[in-house]
Amino acid sequence: MARGKLRIYLGAAPGVGKTYAMLSEAHRRIERGTDCVVAVVEHHHRPRTEVMLHGLEQIPRKELAYRDTVFTEMDVDAVLARRPQVALVDELAHTNIPGSRNTKRWQDVEELLDAGIDVVSTVNIQHLESLGDVVESITGIRQKETVPDEVARRTDQIELVDMSPQALRRRMAHGNIYKPDKVDAALSNYFRPGNLTALRELALLWVADRVDEYLQQYRSEHRVSRIWGSRERIVVGLTGGPEGRTLIRRAARLAEKGAGGEVMAVYIARSDGLTSASPKELALQRTLVEDLGGTFHHVIGDDIPVSLLEFARGVNATQIVLGVSRRKGWQYVFGPGVGATVARDSGPDLDVHLITHDEAGKGRGLPASRGARLGRARILWGWLIGVVGPALLALLLTNVPTELGLANNVLLFLSLTVAAALLGGRWPALASAAVSSALLNWFFTPPVHTWTIADPRNIVAIAVFFAVAVSVASVVDLAARRTEQAARLRAESEILSFLAGSVLRGETSLEALLERVRETFGMESVALLERESDIASWTCAGRVGGAGPVERPEDADVDMPVGDHMALALSGRVLPASDRRVLAAFAAQAAVVLDRQRLQHEAEQARALAEGNRIRTALLAAVSHDLRTPLAGIKASVSSLRSDDVAWSEEDQAELLAAIEEGADRLDHLVGNLLDMSRLQTGTLTPLIREVDLDEVVPMALVGIPDPESSVFLDIPETLPMVAVDKGLLERSVANVIENAVKYSPDGEPVAVTASVHADRVEVRVVDRGPGVPDEAKSRIFEPFQRHGDAPRGDGVGLGLAVARGFAEAMGGTLDAEDTPGGGLTMVLTLPATLCHATVDGGRPATSTRS
Repeated sequence: MARGKLRIYLGAAPGVGKTYAMLSEAHRRIERGTDCVVAVVEHHHRPRTEVMLHGLEQIPRKELAYRDTVFTEMDVDAVLARRPQVALVDELAHTNIPGSRNTKRWQDVEELLDAGIDVVSTVNIQHLESLGDVVESITGIRQKETVPDEVARRTDQIELVDMSPQALRRRMAHGNIYKPDKVDAALSNYFRPGNLTALRELALLWVADRVDEYLQQYRSEHRVSRIWGSRERIVVGLTGGPEGRTLIRRAARLAEKGAGGEVMAVYIARSDGLTSASPKELALQRTLVEDLGGTFHHVIGDDIPVSLLEFARGVNATQIVLGVSRRKGWQYVFGPGVGATVARDSGPDLDVHLITHDEAGKGRGLPASRGARLGRARILWGWLIGVVGPALLALLLTNVPTELGLANNVLLFLSLTVAAALLGGRWPALASAAVSSALLNWFFTPPVHTWTIADPRNIVAIAVFFAVAVSVASVVDLAARRTEQAARLRAESEILSFLAGSVLRGETSLEALLERVRETFGMESVALLERESDIASWTCAGRVGGAGPVERPEDADVDMPVGDHMALALSGRVLPASDRRVLAAFAAQAAVVLDRQRLQHEAEQARALAEGNRIRTALLAAVSHDLRTPLAGIKASVSSLRSDDVAWSEEDQAELLAAIEEGADRLDHLVGNLLDMSRLQTGTLTPLIREVDLDEVVPMALVGIPDPESSVFLDIPETLPMVAVDKGLLERSVANVIENAVKYSPDGEPVAVTASVHADRVEVRVVDRGPGVPDEAKSRIFEPFQRHGDAPRGDGVGLGLAVARGFAEAMGGTLDAEDTPGGGLTMVLTLPATLCHATVDGGRPATSTRS
């Protein structure tokens, strides 16, 4: 019997429409004549989903008793007995009631599939087992009901049911997902915009990977070798050289230009295990590509271009990034190189990028001496060819039966001298000239085997040979020294160009510049020291590297004075005099950067003073108008009571006294906010952090709210963890936020104050249904003396939210504003929790109180 096929509707969160989509498909299949039944559907009393059940055959559920309660589950035996073509099974991750046929619903589905019944099911991304930790880090809720990823990956079809977070929150606000009494709690917990966006991304990426698996399987089964550019996959060919980091970063920038771009770095090693790559450099490049979100691959292959192209086509890559060859021009006689070969054989469906790179002066120091630059191997070969080569050539020529003549012999020995000069430099070439002259005289100049020369022309020939050999050696050595000087000057020019550019852009910090000095000259530590003009001791203005500080320039291996009161001190080795010119430029730049940092600090202080002046100006305006308004009311009421011309009744006196009390309270509130803001501005606010229960503090913040029982709805679960806050500051902050929300909330619409826990933070959300605030004004409403919209002039000085945010940040929390679904503004106060909190369903609020 053929196994049934499984189709899954995958969603990012509850309410996106998975069940609705599954039922819509059932109606379409029935219209086509397919025998389709509903095995189990969880509609959660959503009207639109319940309507979709009309016209569909439903298998009665099986009743099970558990702990004195009757539950219903899918009747697997009834579905097997009915034996339809297609069965609808909702919520694949559901855990069955104890006593059921199987523990998990997905196990029930496996039985239906084994019986040859096709199944259409639903599941949310948070219920996949491998994503449990990721979902918990995002939402703060650990999902107990999960489905093994292998079950989901074995499905024949997966369809993503997608919806934007904003649309889903609007659907929630309209009551289409949960009942009205659960909406606010769900919006402030699980259905936050950040949560929904992250879960949506997880769902999209998981489906994309599943689609990629389908594509690879199809290409393998149908032997498709041609590249299908469904998304950008960039392969970076690495050689193990330092240019690899440049290539990886360039490939990452290319991948960012297209949606879903992927970077795969590959290093191809020979099958015999021989490699010239630096293991340390390859480890650094592996770390870099993984940090940039790519992958690193190690491939074995003797033919590098062929292996690279096979790998790229195997992973369906669209681009290859290679570095320009590091070979010399004359070395191209041995072949076109890897880059040219890959570009030639890549075909029209695979783009090849050749990236230029130059590591001179970047972490390798300035060019070293010529001997070090040539390397020991080249110098050794130069001496072998210059000394041993002439001896072997003389032995060969003496055993050749044909006489070549002295002129030809001279040319042959001269070629060895030139080769020695090209490989080893001047001294091997001079030694070769001396040895070759002696051998020519002894073996090939009559009379042979003597040091005498009979023919004067032969004396001239040997003398000319020696002169030409010495000249060639000198010219080659001069060219090498000129090349070394050019490389050094190029390195110095790049360094000076970097310094000039950093001065113009103002980008380099002092630590970054000192680190650049340390890398360029290969030092252990670098420090910038300075002293006052009348003080002999030095102070360290900045330092990088090393284990112990350098307290004086005299203690360093290299010191470079900068003016009379500053010096750059380097430890590690003694630098040659030729490097001090570039070091002087670094030292001067370090002094400029230090001065710039100090100027920036002074500018920040000046801005703080200017802000203080602005606040003082606003304070004067507040005193001149906003504070005088309640004072005028108090003055008028007191004058009226003291007047002997009017006989006030008890009711009139009570009304005037109430006006006096109201004005005094209002004046006290304004003055309190002004004092709080002054404490925040001067930095004299010191919170007393203690562990506090949130459900004890928030009700106390309603004392100054008019008619709190009808204007404010509290939903503060008792199971919340304690928060580490200053109780007084928290009460004042919450009071200011609630007061602001009540002020703008329309009549008959109470302000909702809810609280929930997310990971190690507790959120207090104050939700109003007022006119709301545009996105561009959300940051301005927290500035001092700012009032949004058409708030009456006498309603305060615009400090309530500024003080609330200042208090929140002083306690290590945050206060932000976001839109309320359906209209209005929601203030989110985030506070640090002190204890871990048991996981609860994000859509089901815990016990609440109403005030």
